[in-house]
Amino acid sequence: MNARSEASNPMPSRPFDEDAVADDVLRARLAAIVESSFDAIISKDLDGTVRTWNGAAERLFGYMAEEMMAQSILTIIPPHLHDEEWRLLDRVGRGERIDPFETVRQRKDGSYISVSLTVSPIRNGVGKIVGASVAARDITSTKEKERRIRLLLREVNHRVRNQYAIILAMIRQSRSEASNAATFQKQIEERIWALAASHDLIASADWKGADLGDLVETQMAPFHPGDTCEIAGPSLALVPIAIENLGMAIHELALNSLRNGVLKDRTGAISVQWTLAERGPIRGFSITWEERVAPGNKGPSFPQTGFGAVVLRRSVAQALSATVDVVSGDGMLRWRLAGPADRFLEPYQTAIEPRPTDGA
Repeated sequence: MNARSEASNPMPSRPFDEDAVADDVLRARLAAIVESSFDAIISKDLDGTVRTWNGAAERLFGYMAEEMMAQSILTIIPPHLHDEEWRLLDRVGRGERIDPFETVRQRKDGSYISVSLTVSPIRNGVGKIVGASVAARDITSTKEKERRIRLLLREVNHRVRNQYAIILAMIRQSRSEASNAATFQKQIEERIWALAASHDLIASADWKGADLGDLVETQMAPFHPGDTCEIAGPSLALVPIAIENLGMAIHELALNSLRNGVLKDRTGAISVQWTLAERGPIRGFSITWEERVAPGNKGPSFPQTGFGAVVLRRSVAQALSATVDVVSGDGMLRWRLAGPADRFLEPYQTAIEPRPTDGA
């Protein structure tokens, strides 16, 4: 066969369809996007039958694609939300716009998960809506953060209201014990700063629990006790109400010592100790302030009136369901507060190790 005959009788070939190739490339790209998405992407018919299920959906809900293909989408919807799903499919079928919304879905292991859903209609070649595509994003951690923020705001609100009440009590009681306006102002400022110091400890511990030793040292610091004060006890995390009340008690005890005890003449010694002990089925907590003046010095006396007396004899004990025992005389003063440990400590708190004995 010569060249002419070859040219006049070419080999038959299949027509090249550029549109078909372009469609195949587009579908491949879309499939790659869906499969690589971090969001669970699911398509379903208007009767809820699952048609596609990407890898993210497998990871999010725990069902493999082969388990969900041709199954009802209700498989991952809690029973109490089935009506929500039927209403959603009805709205999609009628062409209504579905704004993104938050709801709950159920994993294969039965656990619930918070999700944000974006729903889009699926249309066939002639534009008829035949199903829906759903992109689901896990927002469990976001919802948990929101819950914690709400709890924190409620806690802050409670603490603020409580501190307002305490400050009002400070003003009333301090006014009765102050001899002049300057003394009154000084006492109010000192007590509010002491309250603020306890509040700072609560805030720095994310409103959960602050160390008792840190609280005692913080409250004693403005009085510069030096080596006259010994602090000892196990490392314990206090609940906020205990931080608030014990902080006030330590401040008032130190203030009283500054007026007529060890901190006035810097002679003698102060001991602040606490213990955690098992008392049958109940754990008990106690904290003791004891001060002894040097021989020959006038012994410390316990406040009988004013804000300090109210705090040390009544309000702290009432707030913590505890009892107070006071002993004074012969150059010695001892204040002891004891009560159930669960009123003072974070849940399941145990003594970690004895706190080193040192000067505050």
